[in-house]
Amino acid sequence: MKSQAGLFSADSKSISSPFLVMMRKEVADQLHSLRFIILAALILFTFFGSMYVSMANISKAIANSRDPDRLFLYLKLLTTTDGSLPPFHIFVGFLGPLLGISLGFDAINSEQSNGTLIRLMAQPVYRDSLINAKFVASLIVISTLFLSLNLLMIGGGLMITGVRIEPSEFIRILCFVVLSIIYVSFWLNLSILLSVKFRQTATSALTAIAIWLFFTIFYQILVNIIIKAVLPDPNMLSQEQLISYNGIVMTFLRFVPSQLYTDATTTLLMPSVRSLGPLTMEQMAGAIPSPLSLRESLLVVWPQVSGLIAATVVCFAVSYYIFMRREIRT
Repeated sequence: MKSQAGLFSADSKSISSPFLVMMRKEVADQLHSLRFIILAALILFTFFGSMYVSMANISKAIANSRDPDRLFLYLKLLTTTDGSLPPFHIFVGFLGPLLGISLGFDAINSEQSNGTLIRLMAQPVYRDSLINAKFVASLIVISTLFLSLNLLMIGGGLMITGVRIEPSEFIRILCFVVLSIIYVSFWLNLSILLSVKFRQTATSALTAIAIWLFFTIFYQILVNIIIKAVLPDPNMLSQEQLISYNGIVMTFLRFVPSQLYTDATTTLLMPSVRSLGPLTMEQMAGAIPSPLSLRESLLVVWPQVSGLIAATVVCFAVSYYIFMRREIRT
């Protein structure tokens, strides 16, 4: 990372707003970094691949009279697949953590290892302006990327199909963008926390990737092993006991950020999803297979969204607290 010590010269505007100066520089550094270009190209490649598969199968999805979501054309572009490639929100659930980790794993410790942190703190700069600028700059980059991709999808769908997007669809897509930004921001704040905690960039990067791999692959395996060892065999349970069994499994799985993100995006992009847990026959009796309104879908996913927001805020608060209290030496 380039030195930031020379950013604050005699220019009064720079001195009066050091946060904005550092934020602009961080945005420029992120956009020109090779790792961001590679990950952005990978996300762009998966986006175009998913859109191509969706466009090729959109006519079949709309013609399916049994699908209550067939009238939501632009939501179908984000969820339709023929099995060759996953939908785009599945790709975001997998590649989003890598994007957040790549933007934050060396946010603080690289400045310290390069010797620029002590010189930067010697300037008339509040210490919290640095970590806030790191986070806000990465958040701007992430928001611009996901908003641009979804607006590109809407524009491409409008040009190809000629169908006008409904306001409810547009709001659902915007909610999907916001949810994706929150999800990636959690991993961004986690990597910033590790960057503050560890002095070596390699250590913080490997620790963040290890946490991501644990929650993505090994956590579900561990939960299934423990559940099978503690609870009785599901084949020997009644319907009510089986529903309770599945509810316990889903409760443990929802400690994983990717599961919260998947549940929330599935409900937002598929309005016919009425519940994220198992339902009894009594609960399903008399239910009309029709899409939920936007307000009802938001009420269904609010626990997942609030969980992601809480985890993001906690990671940022802990990193903020540690960085504000640490002693910076040469």
